[in-house]
Amino acid sequence: MTTSSRNYILSITIIGIFFFIFGFVTWLNGILIPYLKISCELSDFQALFVAFAFYISYTVMALPSAWILKKTGFKNGMMVGLWVMALGTLIFIPAALIRTYSVFLLGLFVLGTGLAILQTASNPYITIIGPRESAARRISIMGICNKVAGAIAPLVLAYFILHDGDAFLLSLGTMDDETRNLALDGLARRVIGPYLVMTGVLFLLGLIIRVAPLPEVELEQDPDTDSNYAASRTSILQFPHLVLGVLTLFFYVGVEVIAGDTIIRYGHSIGVPLGSAKYYTSLVLIAMVLGYVLGIITIPKILSQKSALAWSGILGILFTILAIVVPAGSAISFRFFDMMTFRSVELVLPYTVLFIAFLGLANALVWPAVWPLAIHDLGRFIKTGSALLIMGIAGGAILPLIWGYLSDVWSSQQAYWLAVPCYMFIIYYALWGHKMRRW
Repeated sequence: MTTSSRNYILSITIIGIFFFIFGFVTWLNGILIPYLKISCELSDFQALFVAFAFYISYTVMALPSAWILKKTGFKNGMMVGLWVMALGTLIFIPAALIRTYSVFLLGLFVLGTGLAILQTASNPYITIIGPRESAARRISIMGICNKVAGAIAPLVLAYFILHDGDAFLLSLGTMDDETRNLALDGLARRVIGPYLVMTGVLFLLGLIIRVAPLPEVELEQDPDTDSNYAASRTSILQFPHLVLGVLTLFFYVGVEVIAGDTIIRYGHSIGVPLGSAKYYTSLVLIAMVLGYVLGIITIPKILSQKSALAWSGILGILFTILAIVVPAGSAISFRFFDMMTFRSVELVLPYTVLFIAFLGLANALVWPAVWPLAIHDLGRFIKTGSALLIMGIAGGAILPLIWGYLSDVWSSQQAYWLAVPCYMFIIYYALWGHKMRRW
């Protein structure tokens, strides 16, 4: 194996570790939403501010993240991002001690800020480290790292904070106000141990990345750039395919977060015990891993990145409509072995919930396909363009809030209509939007 091949594999491996971290931290929100809804006594709309606080940090911090990376370089920027994440997890400790929702939200915002720095560096890095036509395949490999962690994370956290969720909810109804507050205080403090461990791990990873043999990469150079096209532009907003790509990611991240972060709450709202519902976010992530595997197999030999994106939108619309029209009462149940508790567990799975989980399959290839299409031809604007694409993650902040509002005033099942126009825009970008070079 040549030195350059070894360096390539090492770089991919290190970035894969970071994508694993992204997934573990990001998909904790799926269990945090019902947990904080109970412990802080929130409505669906209020509970979805968990997603808002976490994802809005990407919009606020994406451009500052690009500035930080310019000053620090790739490796030092990664170290800073990990330490900012450690600060965010540490804020959960006082939040739990005083059971104050706004402090939890502050911790989530700081955590998202650290992730914004890491994502701003790693996504364009993995895109340009190899041939452009296979970029979606490399990002799919990163996605597997991300979503495997995401499938594990809510189960691990649920084991510590909601292992007795159904019994706890039943007992709350029999308590007087003073006993109820003491019980809720105890529930809130269950996160202290897990988040202290995460703080230590993130801090140590920051130290490790400082000495890791990861080569510096100049993110502003794109070997496939049409220099004449990029040279004639004076503003990042003069790249229509990039701006439309940002909007595509806005809608995509919105529906991805809606699928992953609301499915537990949705299942519980239609009568599924928390003992079963707590596994639902992991089902979404498992479906996404399946989608990434299909992407690795089929792109670019069988499917182009554009075709994969179009089919993602079509499947998203199909699964969303099925989730809405299938009666909530029809379900299947089966038993499986829970590796966290080392016992056999019965899982109740309504068909409508199953179709929400299938959205993970529809969503899997959107992010890998949009990135190479959107940053192509950006030339010297690639770093700023990458930061703008990261800002598209704001969809994960705003669209779930709208879902929460619709869930409160309409119904949780009917609120999923919100996803249909989002998938329609994804199809538009796949077929036409990515080709635009002039407004």
